[in-house]
Amino acid sequence: MNKLPQDAHILDRIVAKKKLEIAASKKRISSIRLEESELFSRECYSLKEFTQGADSTGIIAEFKRASPSKGIINHHSTIKNTTEGYVWAGATALSVLTDSDFFGGSYIDLITARKYSKIPILRKDFMLDEYQLLEAKAWGADIILLIATILHPDEIIKMAALAKSLGLGVLLEVHNQRELERSLCDDLDAVGINNRNLNDFSVSLDHSYKLVSMIPDQFLKVSESGISNPKTIRELKEAGFTNFLIGESFMKEDDPAKAMEQFVSQIYGSDE
Repeated sequence: MNKLPQDAHILDRIVAKKKLEIAASKKRISSIRLEESELFSRECYSLKEFTQGADSTGIIAEFKRASPSKGIINHHSTIKNTTEGYVWAGATALSVLTDSDFFGGSYIDLITARKYSKIPILRKDFMLDEYQLLEAKAWGADIILLIATILHPDEIIKMAALAKSLGLGVLLEVHNQRELERSLCDDLDAVGINNRNLNDFSVSLDHSYKLVSMIPDQFLKVSESGISNPKTIRELKEAGFTNFLIGESFMKEDDPAKAMEQFVSQIYGSDE
C-alpha cells in the first residue's frame, strides 16, 4: 500500500487515500454487479420536489460520526434511529457520509438510511471516478456530491452527465467565485457553498453571503456547514438560499434527531 505523506494538506491526503480505495473497490465489485443490484433500478427522489413542498424546512440533515478536524463527533447514535428521527423532525433530505477512513462512514450507512426513509439521500463522499456514481445508485442514493476543489471542470461535466443519465441528482460544492464560475454546467441540480475551508477546516458563513447572488436561479442554492443557530436559517433564506446542510450541530448532541426537532421549532420563533 502507498504511504500517504504526513505533511500534506488534509484534503490532499483524503484524495490520495480515496484513489486507492476506488481502485480496490473496482477489483472487488465490477460495474456490472453494481448495475444488477436491487436498488440500482429504483427511481430517485428529487431534492427540488421535496424542497418546494409547502412544509419543507429545506434542511439536509447529515449523519456524520467523525471528521478530520474534530475527530469522533458521535460514536453512539445509530444510523437507523438518527435518520428516522431526522425525517420525523422535518428533514427535507438526508446526507450520509460513506467515507470510512476520515469520517467513520460506510456504504452500509447509506443502504440502511435508504431502507428506513422515503426522502432524498445525498451520498456525501469525495467523488473522483464515474464508478462511484454506480456505487451511489446501487446503494440507494438519490443525489451525488461533486466537489469543485478536487475536480477539473471537464470531469464535473462528464460526471454530472452520467449522474443525470442514471437518474441521480447532482449537488456541486464550491468554496469561492473562481470555482463557481468555472464549474457550472446544465446537468447540475443544486449548487452548495461550503462555508468550511477543506484545507484547514475553518468555517465562515461569509462565503455563503458573498456567493449566493452569483448562483443562477435555475439551481437550488445550498449553504453548507457552520449553521448552528435557527436565526441563521432565516437570514440565509432571505439571502436566497433554499437548502441548508447541517450535520455537526446535530450530531454533537446525545440525541441528534431531538436536537434537530428543537432546532426546527425555533426557526420561526424568537431569536432568544
